[in-house]
Amino acid sequence: MSRVWAVPPGSGGSVKPRLRVRLTKGYLRVARLVRDLGIATVCEGALCPNIGECWGSGTATFMIMGDTCTRGCRFCYVKKGKPEPLDPGEPYKVALAVKMLGLDYVTITSVDRDDLPDGGASHFAATVKAIKKVNPRVVVEALIPDFQGVREHVELVALSGLEVLAHNIETVRRLTPRVRDRRAGYEQSLRVLEYAKEANPKLVTKSSILLGLGEEREEVVEAMRDLRSVGVDILVLSQYLRPSPKQLPVAKVYSMREFRELEEIGYKLGFAYVVAHPLARTSYKAREAYHAALKRMRGIGRGG
Repeated sequence: MSRVWAVPPGSGGSVKPRLRVRLTKGYLRVARLVRDLGIATVCEGALCPNIGECWGSGTATFMIMGDTCTRGCRFCYVKKGKPEPLDPGEPYKVALAVKMLGLDYVTITSVDRDDLPDGGASHFAATVKAIKKVNPRVVVEALIPDFQGVREHVELVALSGLEVLAHNIETVRRLTPRVRDRRAGYEQSLRVLEYAKEANPKLVTKSSILLGLGEEREEVVEAMRDLRSVGVDILVLSQYLRPSPKQLPVAKVYSMREFRELEEIGYKLGFAYVVAHPLARTSYKAREAYHAALKRMRGIGRGG
């Protein structure tokens, strides 16, 4: 079942989901497996609009450390509250799921766990290592929280054996206090990406900006420049879609022309790959973005 999102006229910026049922064999296989193993996926938890396409092709983004977030960002649909204790067997369960699905590229993400001494960094690292042990050839991407900006916690994940480290700034500098939880921060997120690259220069780093929260075009370009200044390789630009009346309203719906224009600016600023589409999300077409970025970084792909 894939979700198709739209902003209805006169809705006041609320996004109303229209459901299109497409129960492919690939979708059912992933759904059955994650439920049998008791693994959460961000595909379901965040109401991702691409769930049908990704699960239908036999891929998924695993959400470790439970489905309850300790933060209250005002754009996010993920459940908030007091999380359950960590499952020490989760790293192996995820590794087993990757093997059973026959994946060659896997994305791991999580809720924020400010209740843990290291924000869950050691659990992230253990999961990456378990995946690599069971599936030595798989490419691993981790979409991490900020770990409260603690360098050693970021470095622990950056040096765990993964190929791609992603962390989202989510919005422009001016809107960060309104859009994100007070424990997050624009500069803090930039530092996280910088720490990761400094710890492991071979890492491909990635970040995402949601458009339509009230930002100005110049602010978006400034944020793109800031990401390049800390060495981010892959940029994802997507339309903010209000998942329920509890989240912030949509201030603007961007046209495909505007997405293309920002994409061109991204390449001119030096990003190795830019994903710019209304329904794009950080982990959407992650495999394709990674390989395309590698080609460009090696001088083979676009603009090389």
